[in-house]
Amino acid sequence: MKYRIIVDSCGELTPEMKKNPCFVSAPLTMQLEGETFVDDETFRQDVFLRKVAASPECPRSACPSPETYRQFYDCEAEHIYVVTLSAELSGSYNSAQLGKKLYEEAEKNKNKKIHVFNSKSASIGETSIALKIQECEDAGMSFEQVVKTVNAYIDGLHTYFVLESLDHLRKNGRLTGIKAIVASVLNIKPVMSAKEGVIIQLAQARGIKKALDKMVDYVIAQGVRTEEKILAISHCNCRKRAEMVCDALLKRATFRDIILIDTGGISTLYAADGGVIVTL
Repeated sequence: MKYRIIVDSCGELTPEMKKNPCFVSAPLTMQLEGETFVDDETFRQDVFLRKVAASPECPRSACPSPETYRQFYDCEAEHIYVVTLSAELSGSYNSAQLGKKLYEEAEKNKNKKIHVFNSKSASIGETSIALKIQECEDAGMSFEQVVKTVNAYIDGLHTYFVLESLDHLRKNGRLTGIKAIVASVLNIKPVMSAKEGVIIQLAQARGIKKALDKMVDYVIAQGVRTEEKILAISHCNCRKRAEMVCDALLKRATFRDIILIDTGGISTLYAADGGVIVTL
């Protein structure tokens, strides 16, 4: 195996990626009322959502430890790439970097090439980046070329999302700098995005349907050469809603490929039941 792509578990792996030994997931964990949920193949979204709905507490998350990342680096691959959720939102990036330092301290490991990418995104955005790394490696690029190309790809990647509730993001301190107060009593739903890895609000609308329509407008308005890009959509327990967004986008643009997938554990925690995330 020439290369390995490690994606922290905020990034969803497609069924095809899970079958490919080049891809591995570094699990984050979630805590709720003293119970720990590991974001791996044992995670049950239905059980987690049910327990969150029944609890007065806000679930919390924890990133993989540096030692966890160090162990993932200990493999046959010559080139190792890591994709973490935004360094501005999580400690996963710093943990992966520290794990790299620990791994490289061993004399025998100094020649292995490792790069940690700050996705400046999350969820399906990480998936898109991981697939770009695979595309570059399979095209025969050098390690340095892959890093340069993927960093440019990250700079051009746009992430948008509409959630039923911002409570988990707010209570976990992920909405720093957003001054707008969303009036849930009026059913006001914000259209959110990310700028340099920090969550920002683009607009708001009365009702989820109008908010999703506005999100579609933003995707189309900022989309450049969409026919060359992958449209990636993740959703939290609302496939029909995600399909509606996908259909609306397909009426207005063409795409190289489409990914539509349910959220994993960490994205389920923050997107909450009914959330839709789009990257392009």
